[in-house]
Amino acid sequence: KATVRMERIVFTLLIATNACCWCEKYKFVEENKNWPDARKHCMDNFTDFLALTSEEEEQVFKKFANNDKNGWIGLYWDKPSIKWKWSGGEFVTYHNNLDLPANLAGTDPKRIAENAFWTSSAWQWRSGDDRYNFFCVNMVPVAEEKTWEDALDHCREKNTDLLSLLSLTESLMGQGEIQSSDYTEQVWIGLRYLGNSWMWVNGDPMPYEAWQEGDQDHMCPKLRRCVALTKQGAWESRDCQEKHSFICA
Repeated sequence: KATVRMERIVFTLLIATNACCWCEKYKFVEENKNWPDARKHCMDNFTDFLALTSEEEEQVFKKFANNDKNGWIGLYWDKPSIKWKWSGGEFVTYHNNLDLPANLAGTDPKRIAENAFWTSSAWQWRSGDDRYNFFCVNMVPVAEEKTWEDALDHCREKNTDLLSLLSLTESLMGQGEIQSSDYTEQVWIGLRYLGNSWMWVNGDPMPYEAWQEGDQDHMCPKLRRCVALTKQGAWESRDCQEKHSFICA
């Protein structure tokens, strides 16, 4: 019980030292571009276009948008699969109250030309040819190998945090950032076991999990209380004193 209380105190301190957990993960670009050019800008300069694949993810983003930022987000109609898709790779299952037809003829030019736009606190359709500001996601992989705590300190010194992954799309984005041989096979992310539960150190909710298949250590961890993302996209519970590359966001 004393250990649990101490862990909760430590977690509270970790949260308290991070004043703005999403300020660097989301980037609002104040340049007017059409949807394809905005997507290219995000992929060339950051990680990818913004995706909002769950209600929890949208609630985190709303804190950043603060009802005063409007712009393109990364939702589009993917002709080859004939499905709605996020720029980061995940097919749409959550779409706010946006009127998405379940089926769409591949020859329908009007609907295909439209893309999703964030305004105030909801989504709207706009023509992809129109020019607006836009939202990107920014993940910064660091090749240097550090313990989990030292990696967290490094990120926070840069006014960021260890990466939280709220969806399959974000996981695919993070996975794409670490494929180079410059990075270790596992890289630290911001998930930590404290107070008898797994928690994102920046306080984000946990709507998505991607534990390594067959990995039972995370069910009742003793020594492996920190989580790393593998190059295959799975989560592994690891000893926090191991040294790995890491991702800030």
